[in-house]
Amino acid sequence: MSTMPKPKLVETDDVAAARIAAAAKAGAEQGRVIQVRATVGPARMRFRHWGQILSFLLLVVVPFGVAWFYLNDRATPQYASTVGFTVRSNEMTMPTDLLGGITQLAAGPANVDGDILHEFIESQTLVERLLERQDLPAHYAQTHARDPVFALSPDATIEDFVSYWQRVVRLSYDQATGLMELQVLAFDPETAHGITQAIIEESQALLNELNAAVRSDSVRYAEADLAVTTERLVRAREDLAGFRSRTQIVDPEIDLEGRLGVLTNLQQQLAEVLVEYDLMRANTSNPDDTRLQQMRQRIEAIRSRIAEERGTFNAIGSEGIDEAYSDLMTEYEGLLVARELAETTNGLAVAALDLARTNAARQSRYLAVYIEPTVPEGPEYPRSTMILAQAGLFLLVAWSILALIVYSIRDRQ
Repeated sequence: MSTMPKPKLVETDDVAAARIAAAAKAGAEQGRVIQVRATVGPARMRFRHWGQILSFLLLVVVPFGVAWFYLNDRATPQYASTVGFTVRSNEMTMPTDLLGGITQLAAGPANVDGDILHEFIESQTLVERLLERQDLPAHYAQTHARDPVFALSPDATIEDFVSYWQRVVRLSYDQATGLMELQVLAFDPETAHGITQAIIEESQALLNELNAAVRSDSVRYAEADLAVTTERLVRAREDLAGFRSRTQIVDPEIDLEGRLGVLTNLQQQLAEVLVEYDLMRANTSNPDDTRLQQMRQRIEAIRSRIAEERGTFNAIGSEGIDEAYSDLMTEYEGLLVARELAETTNGLAVAALDLARTNAARQSRYLAVYIEPTVPEGPEYPRSTMILAQAGLFLLVAWSILALIVYSIRDRQ
C-alpha cells in the first residue's frame, strides 16, 4: 500500500523573512553565527537576453551598416545648381474720382503669378517641355545599375519621371515676398546648370504666354465697355433731343428765367399804374373822367397779361398735352444727369481702352532673376551624415518600442 507524499508548503516572502530573522535572533542569543542561504541566485544570461541582443543586431546594427555601406560605396554624388528669382509686374493703373469715390480702372489681376509659376515648375507640362530640349531620363538613369535608390529606372514612364522630378528639383517659395529659390540636382555640374537655365527660360516663356492672354483679354474687355458706354451716351443724347423737340424748349431753365422776367416787369408796370391811378383819383373830383377810365383800362390790360403769363407756365406739347413746368424741369434735369453720367463713363472707358492698349504694347510681367544659376564645383548630395543620423535614430526608436511591446506582452502572461 503506497503512501501519498506530503505536499510541500510554499513559503511566502514575508514568512521566509520572518523565519530568517527568528533564526538570526536565536543564534545571537546562543552566541553562534547561523548562515542563511540567499533567496536569489546569481545573475546569468538567459534566452530572452540573447534574443534581445540578436534583435538589436538585426533591427538596428545591420540596417544601419547597410545604409552606411550604400551611402559611402554605392550612392552616386549629386551636384546642386541654385537660382533665385521672382515675378515682377509693371502694369500701369489709372486712379479716377467718380461720384466721390476713388476707383481703379484697368487694374491688373491678383498677384497669383508666383503661385502659377510654383505649380508649373513641379508639373508634367514643364517636364515635357524639357524633354523636348534634352534627354533627361538618360542622364538620371545612367547609374541605375549601381545606385537604384538615387537614380531613375531605365524603363520609367513619364509619370514615374514626374515623381522623380520632384525629388531632384527643390523649390522654396515665400508667398509674402514672392521670392523663389530653386535647386536642381544632377550627376554632373554642367547638367545641373543646364537644367536650371532651361527652367528659367521655360518659366519666362510661360509668363509671356500669360502676358499675351492678359493683354488680349484686357483690350477686348475695354473695347466691349467702350461700346456699352458709347451706346448709353448716344441714347442719352437722343432722349434729350426728343425732349426739346416735343416741348420746343432748348433749355427750360433759360426759358423759365425769361418768363419770370416778363412777369416781374408786368407786375412792376401794374404797381406803377395803380399808383398813378390812385393819385389821379385823389386829385380829380369827377369820377367819370376820361383819364381815369383810360387808367382803369390799362390796369385791366396789365392784369390780363399777367394772368396769361402765369398761364404760360403750363407748357403745351406737340401732341396738345398740357405739362406742368415743374414736371418739365424734373424731366429735363434727369435727362441732363443721364447725359453727364454717360459722358463721364464714356470718357473713362476711352481712357481705359488707351491704357489697355498701352499695357498690351509692352511687357507687363517678367521674371526677375536675383541669383544667377550657379555652376557647382563639388557634390552636395546625398548628405550621408544627416541620412545616417536620421536612420540611426529611427531604427533605435523603432527597436525600443518593439522591445517594450514584447516585454509588456510577456509580463501579462
